[in-house]
Amino acid sequence: MIKNFKWLLLVSITFMACNSDDDTAAVVNSSDGQPLTSGTANFSKYVALGDSFAAGFSDNALFKAGQTNAYPNILAQQFALVGGGVFSTPFMADNLGGFSSGGAQVPSLGVRLYLDVATSTPLPVSGISGTDISTHLTGAFSNMGIPGAKATHLAFAGYATANPYFGRIASSPTATVLTDALAQNPTFFSLWIGGNDVLGYATTGGDGSNPITAPATFDAVYKNLATELSKNGKKGVVANLPYINTLPHFTTVPYNPLTISVLGNGNAAVGTATINALNAQLYGPLKGALNYLGVTNRIELLSLTAANPLLIKDESLPNLAAQLTAVLTPSVGAQTAAFYGLVFGQARQATATDLVLLTTRSAIGTAPTAANSGIGMAPPAPLDKFGITYPLQDKFVLIPTEIAEIRTATDAYNVTIKAAQEANGLAFVDAKKVMEDLSTAGIVVDGYTMTSTFVTGGTFSLDGVHPSPRGYALIANKFIEAINLKYGSNLKGVNLGKYQILYPKVIQ
Repeated sequence: MIKNFKWLLLVSITFMACNSDDDTAAVVNSSDGQPLTSGTANFSKYVALGDSFAAGFSDNALFKAGQTNAYPNILAQQFALVGGGVFSTPFMADNLGGFSSGGAQVPSLGVRLYLDVATSTPLPVSGISGTDISTHLTGAFSNMGIPGAKATHLAFAGYATANPYFGRIASSPTATVLTDALAQNPTFFSLWIGGNDVLGYATTGGDGSNPITAPATFDAVYKNLATELSKNGKKGVVANLPYINTLPHFTTVPYNPLTISVLGNGNAAVGTATINALNAQLYGPLKGALNYLGVTNRIELLSLTAANPLLIKDESLPNLAAQLTAVLTPSVGAQTAAFYGLVFGQARQATATDLVLLTTRSAIGTAPTAANSGIGMAPPAPLDKFGITYPLQDKFVLIPTEIAEIRTATDAYNVTIKAAQEANGLAFVDAKKVMEDLSTAGIVVDGYTMTSTFVTGGTFSLDGVHPSPRGYALIANKFIEAINLKYGSNLKGVNLGKYQILYPKVIQ
């Protein structure tokens, strides 16, 4: 009897246990339906270090709404579900962007862009930023993303005096981003830095005004950052760097936009006449002179049926200024021939291997000035149309040798980042792979196909470099995937449908 009672009790307990399991609802905001857990990570004090991506920079500016949608902010909201603490952000004063000084916008730190629907053109919003460049915020901030920062800047004492984004939050003029972050005793950190170490060079067309950080320097600096942040067993996540040719800033403007329609402003007759005139007066004589010199691959006549390439300067080419001057002097005179030699000595037509910057779009067809012509003067008509009758200068285009320099440095940086991640036992986000996917087949998430296509791809903002709100949400989810994989947490991430593709002209 007792034996049977024990058996019945066991069956009863088992039955109740089964009923209890069946009645337990899956956790909808976890990745696996199980109770939420942080795994082996401690998110109670999260600090984010990085550049403009960490700050939430978007549409060519830093502004309040962009900061709210920054990937560290999204991460912090997820961390809060499993014990994450308060995450503080040094918010700008409004949604205009940039800085003002004395009631006027600082020209180099302008307001954000919005998409003008009527013209499908990015335009700056009207108004002056309420964030005065001299204002200093007190207290410590969890988001230490500093627009413009390179890896070397994060441990550079005095950087606060050089960068107003750090200057407004630095604990002292001699503080470093790293020491101010460590002073908060973080239990978890994210580090995504290094983009500007090549991007500054790329966005200036490789003209030398913003050189690439030497890989050896990057290696030493980055490994120190990762080591210091990881001391005493701190957990964290790092990300590597994409190639620039996966960013729409470098792929949106075609190398060959000069069609009959473009050259004729929509009038085919005018476009045809323009091409015929250019061939007779400029391209024909240049091609003839170059052919005479045995150089046959720099200039071709413009086509009436195909899209024509831009005229650019390629500083990697032998300079034929003297030779062109000599060949052209009998037909156009010594003075004009010398000018042609000066302007076209290293000129060629662009090819598919060149990358035309997004910002160059507004310069095509405009008149060169003394400041940007490369010869110290504004050229006279008809040599007064950039990309058409006057070669686009170095700052407007990346040529193959410059692209190769950037790729070599990026590869070296990524080796360093991976080594530092492995040495310190950190989570790793393969941002390079994410960008490759976005720029090829795209990434399908929550029913949306995200691509790197400018504007319509949903991932990038109007500057072609920084993400859109939805793009930042995608990045946050990729960070969460990496954190879950490394530390055994089961955060689900956010629904991309809750994040817009672009900010409107007026942000409520």
